[in-house]
Amino acid sequence: MSADRLITVAIHTYDRAIALKKLLEHEGVSVTLQNVNLSQPIISSGVRVRIQENDLPMALRIIENPEIFASSDFSDTDNKETPVILVPVDFSAYSTKASEIAFKLAYRHKASITLLHTYTDPVYSSRIQLNDALTFDGEREDIVSRIAAEKEAHRQMEQFSSILLEKIKSGTIPAVKFTSKITEGLPEDSINQFSKANHPLIIVMGTRGADTKERELVGSVTAEVLDTCRYPVFTVPESVTLTDCNELKNIVFLSNFDQEDILALDALFHLLPAMRLNITLVKIPSKKRMPTDNESLNALGTYCRTHYPDHHFSIDTLSMTSIDDDFMRITSKSEVHLISVPNKKKSILARLFNPGIAHRLLFHSDIPMMVIPV
Repeated sequence: MSADRLITVAIHTYDRAIALKKLLEHEGVSVTLQNVNLSQPIISSGVRVRIQENDLPMALRIIENPEIFASSDFSDTDNKETPVILVPVDFSAYSTKASEIAFKLAYRHKASITLLHTYTDPVYSSRIQLNDALTFDGEREDIVSRIAAEKEAHRQMEQFSSILLEKIKSGTIPAVKFTSKITEGLPEDSINQFSKANHPLIIVMGTRGADTKERELVGSVTAEVLDTCRYPVFTVPESVTLTDCNELKNIVFLSNFDQEDILALDALFHLLPAMRLNITLVKIPSKKRMPTDNESLNALGTYCRTHYPDHHFSIDTLSMTSIDDDFMRITSKSEVHLISVPNKKKSILARLFNPGIAHRLLFHSDIPMMVIPV
């Protein structure tokens, strides 16, 4: 494309042309208006909005999605209720990776995205013991620290959002409307509170590699969310090369093979629509050491092949004596792109002394995981 050639991207009334000009120039696109009535510009009609030809791809993405780039009078979009995907972020590289995948998933579901960042009050995080000798100067320092922490959180979120906007303009990620929210407290509490109030379609979380996660076992935000949240959670390890959910072809579905797990399968197909999947149904062993119920295994396999004829299913089992070895055997037979786990609600004591298999796999696997509450 010629860098100097001007082309017309829209013809509007004067007010609409000015609004579009401001929107485009706000995002770095040079704009020229033509056919303006110089004596009475306000009554001009048929005003041409012209840009340089090499800016056309980016300009079209902005024009088609004005609500993403600026709060502008130019937007004609109504405020229809759309599904929301929650993306907790800490501004790390793995948060960026999770966000990019979330945008592509949101585009497929016609959903919006909420970026959620939670910062910790520096006063509480730095004090291990209470100090009886509270002074006016000490309280003033506390207030200054809190204000600084909040201001830094907003600065980082603004920078993170700007990076995502640049990726939308360049076409790296699809144009999806997103908002950001900043809260103070514990991240896992903020995620659960947001989820209960807004009912997200799914929560997409970036995670560290398995080695790092094992070192940070105590206090892991992702582990706590998996154990307590009653909405689907999609974890994306920092070490995987995944860029799009379309790459999730080979899936291991861990199951007790009961009625609730069939609901989890239905949810999985809803979240990954229009894709031909190879799914290995893996029986989770019973702690009662009962023999494998081949009848239930075959029944579920028959159900899946009947109701999901476009997908391929196979069956395997784990044993109580060597769960880890069996899991390694299953995942090494072919490249596994995703582990899907139905997650049943547990009491606090049960979570402490008997963590679920999703919790365990989080710390020992670098495979993306989708945990679906049942």
